[in-house]
Amino acid sequence: MKNFLIQFISEWYAVLLAFFCLLYSVTLGLLGYNDEALYTAHWAGTILLFSIAIRQRRTTR
Repeated sequence: MKNFLIQFISEWYAVLLAFFCLLYSVTLGLLGYNDEALYTAHWAGTILLFSIAIRQRRTTR
C-alpha cells in the first residue's frame, strides 16, 4: 500500500498541486478577493505546463 501511494504521488503530483491551487483560487474568489483569485488562477496552468516540459525532458535523455 505504501509503495502504491508513493508511486501515485510521484506520477500525479502536478495534477494534485494544480487542483489545490485551483481550489485556493476559487476560495479567494468566494471570499471576495477577486484580484488575488485572478492572479492565483494562472498557477494551475503554469504548474501543469512546467510538469509536461519536465516530464518530456526526462524521457528524451
